[in-house]
Amino acid sequence: MDLGLGGKAALITGGSRGLGRAMAHALAAEGCNVAVAARTTATLDSVGAELNGMGVRSLTLECDVTDRGQVEAAVAAAAEGFGRLDIVIANAGGQLRPGLLDSEDEDWQFTIDINLMHAVRLIRAAVPHLRRQGEAAALITASITGARVQVPAQYGAAKASQIYLATSLARELAQYDIRVNAISPGSIEFEGGSWGRRRQETPEIMAEFAENQFPFKRLGRPEEIGEVAAFLCSPRARWLTGQNIVVDGGQMNAGLWTAAAFPGPGS
Repeated sequence: MDLGLGGKAALITGGSRGLGRAMAHALAAEGCNVAVAARTTATLDSVGAELNGMGVRSLTLECDVTDRGQVEAAVAAAAEGFGRLDIVIANAGGQLRPGLLDSEDEDWQFTIDINLMHAVRLIRAAVPHLRRQGEAAALITASITGARVQVPAQYGAAKASQIYLATSLARELAQYDIRVNAISPGSIEFEGGSWGRRRQETPEIMAEFAENQFPFKRLGRPEEIGEVAAFLCSPRARWLTGQNIVVDGGQMNAGLWTAAAFPGPGS
């Protein structure tokens, strides 16, 4: 099915690895030009070369999403480089020292900043460009931890706020023909990601986790998120807005509850 993305332009934060890279590939496969914003030059260069090899135009932009000025500059560069901007995906995220008792206010503030406020900055800066195109879309990468209890609380609280943000902005921005949705991945495994590291460190625990928590007896793959993201950003999903789309393969629990060695939710 042609998603109708040919010739459109997208900007993805945290797009040089993992889920963001998979989203960039999925959009490019549909003929969408893609700007990737991230902090690491080496991974940016790698994904830029990959996208160029897929026959679309790409831009790679160094950007710290906790810095409002850098986010606004990335949006402006993408819009200028492509001559348009149809799609923005707030994919970057993270957390610091997640446990309540071993964390400081600054750790929680960082987690809110890099998840919720980064999405606010990106979408706010992009609206003037998106509204010019019609049928524009914004997507926020949340997590199943935003709707299911996970221990510790820090990451899940930030992701819950992103889900609410998408629902609310969908109503506010509909007047500009901009759709806003959230996508909530379950536990996704890839090299260099948190679940990939856990697989290397404790393969027995990870094997048990996959066996007991997933009907398909495995964790998710980045491309399984990327393909759904591409659809949600496409004109084929024009009647989807204000939704939180869960993509978790039927996962039961949001994370590893039994081992204190695994503090993060890790999608």
